[in-house]
Amino acid sequence: MDSETRHYRTGDTDRVLDLTRDCAAYVEGRGDGLLHLFVPHATAGLAVLETGAGSDEDLLAALADLLPGDDRWRHRHGTPGHGRSHVMPALVPPYATVPVLGGRLALGTWQSICLVDLNVDNPEREVRYSFLASA
Repeated sequence: MDSETRHYRTGDTDRVLDLTRDCAAYVEGRGDGLLHLFVPHATAGLAVLETGAGSDEDLLAALADLLPGDDRWRHRHGTPGHGRSHVMPALVPPYATVPVLGGRLALGTWQSICLVDLNVDNPEREVRYSFLASA
C-alpha cells in the first residue's frame, strides 16, 4: 500500500472542499486498485456527491438543519454550536473508498470526492490518501 498525507485549509466557515482533482492526480498511472481516503479529525468527514450545481450548498443546508449551531450540545468548548462538529462524522464519515481502473477514478459522471468541514475553530485539515493496488 502506498500512502501520503495532504494538507488543506478549510477556513472559518462551513465548507465542502472538492478533492477530486487531487485524488485523480494521486492515482494517475497506478493501474487498478482502490483509493482510500481518511480524515484523522473528530470534526470532519468525506462525501461523494455532485458539486457545482448546488448540491454542496444543499449538503451544508441539510447539515445545518440536522445539526444546528446553537447551544444544545453537551460538547461545548470552542465557538457556540461546536458540539455539532463532533456529531457530524456519524452522518458524513471520515473515510471514503473509490475504485481505480487503469489509473483513473471510477466515479459516476457527476460524482466528486469532497472534504466536509463544519468546524470553524480548526481551519487546517489533513487527508490521508492510500492506494491499494490490485493483486
